[in-house]
Amino acid sequence: MAAPVESTGTGRLPTARPGPVPWVAMYHSVGDCSDDPYRITVAPERLESQLAWLRRRGLRGVCLRELFAARARGEGRRLVGLTFDDGYADFLEHALPALHRWNFGATLFVLPGRLGGVNSWDALGPRKPLLTADGIRRAAFEGVEIGSHGLTHVDLTRADDVTLKAEVADSRSRLAELTGAPVDGFCYPYGTVDERAVAAVRAAGYAYACAIDPGPLTGPHALPRLHIGQNDTAWRLHLKHKLHRLRRRPVEGV
Repeated sequence: MAAPVESTGTGRLPTARPGPVPWVAMYHSVGDCSDDPYRITVAPERLESQLAWLRRRGLRGVCLRELFAARARGEGRRLVGLTFDDGYADFLEHALPALHRWNFGATLFVLPGRLGGVNSWDALGPRKPLLTADGIRRAAFEGVEIGSHGLTHVDLTRADDVTLKAEVADSRSRLAELTGAPVDGFCYPYGTVDERAVAAVRAAGYAYACAIDPGPLTGPHALPRLHIGQNDTAWRLHLKHKLHRLRRRPVEGV
């Protein structure tokens, strides 16, 4: 895997030169997708083929910290941000070895309030184990950028002030203590975001935050991403890549 990129430690992204909107792929679980009502699981074989497609296209998957640092230098047009939400334990078994084989990097968004737990926020589908503290430290040691997905995976747009602060600020401090490294990135659970949530994330000192389709809130603290699933074969990835460039407006400062 590519060498880790040092955090800015400022709560801000490096100043970026104008360029096309970054392509940030959103993954979740990597494993058995036979029972997957939310379509968030990708089989290990499918992930391998998707990473191979990136390589054939002359693209390289990286963590978001590396992506933004490259864009600040006026580079990075051939880089794709790879993100994995929720911190499933299968990341270590299936995703990390694949990333190593292709010398790709990734950002892993985890839930420090559910260490070693399961995805109990999903009403349907199977219960999947989440990473323990040791699992998160192992991923970080092997070059994966660790970001926060909140403490417990709640919709921040419906959270009261106390919960919002805990989910955003407390999760950052707990992860920094767990990994011994700065935590630059946040990811909004469910992809839901509003001005209040963005303000809380910015105030907590994050350099960037990921959503899905934040619309007019699009910016460094509400970055759009593309969902990648089991059905995304080569031609679908090609189409998604093209449409992303056409439909997404540039993100100021990224």
